[in-house]
Amino acid sequence: MNNQVAQQQKPTKLTDLVLDRVKQMQDTQDLSLPKNYNASNALNAAFLELQKVQDRNHRPALEVCSHDSIVKSLLDMTLQGLSPAKDQCYFIVYGNELQMQRSYFGTVAAVKRLDGVKKVRAEVVHEKDDFEIGANEDMELVVKRFVPKFENQDNQIVGAFAMIKTDEGTDFTVMTKKEIDQSWAQTRQKNNKVQQNFSQEMAKRTVLNRAAKMFINTSDDSDLLTGAINDTTSNEYDDERRDVTPVEDEKQSTDKLLEGFQKSQEAKAKGVKQDGNSNEEQEANGEEVADGQTELFNEGTIKPADEADS
Repeated sequence: MNNQVAQQQKPTKLTDLVLDRVKQMQDTQDLSLPKNYNASNALNAAFLELQKVQDRNHRPALEVCSHDSIVKSLLDMTLQGLSPAKDQCYFIVYGNELQMQRSYFGTVAAVKRLDGVKKVRAEVVHEKDDFEIGANEDMELVVKRFVPKFENQDNQIVGAFAMIKTDEGTDFTVMTKKEIDQSWAQTRQKNNKVQQNFSQEMAKRTVLNRAAKMFINTSDDSDLLTGAINDTTSNEYDDERRDVTPVEDEKQSTDKLLEGFQKSQEAKAKGVKQDGNSNEEQEANGEEVADGQTELFNEGTIKPADEADS
């Protein structure tokens, strides 16, 4: 019974820790969250979701994942204004590391937060669809024509494209099916059932993540937001993967975060306001979406049964 109580208290303390850090960022670093976003509710939803997440050996994520990686995942989620309750993100276990990854809807929501963005969308192109690309006078790639047809819905996917419309114009990103397959081949999961069974959603997600990365790198938005989006996007690609073993600096940073949280709690008890200091965002660790603990969403919810590999 004592072990069970300890298991419940630790994650709860971590969510409080992240919420306290986010409030500090709002006060000292001009962090701006979406108008209708409730960070506390999102963290509570994440806590409930984390209780369901297991590794490939069916061990609870909250027992096997490092303290650092749990904090990092929850912080990245909150900085991007995402919530698992809205099917915008999910959690995956890799070894003893927890990762937060965005769904297609999560990437749309995150990119829409960037200044000047009016519309974000991705579509797949099936064999025999009427699809034409070209270039404008600035030699930028544009989609000149896209006419999908109902009778082609079951045909092979030949590519996908993403559109990000801003005050200054529209940016397009186009990927052929070969390019999409090459991206999927970089995942740790070489035979990903999610990619096979839900290829349309996965293709849209892949091309939108690429479009988001290219767009964000030229953005003037807050480093907190763009850094969190970029870190999560980099989780998708094996060639950008960093060592998931926590380094000493990261451990010390998380220890400082805990220490700052504890001090702030003590200060609150004494009626004293204390800002507290801690590290900026740590670099994210990542893989392409795994063969299990995954949620992709179209007009409903898709929840593959298998758990993520470690």
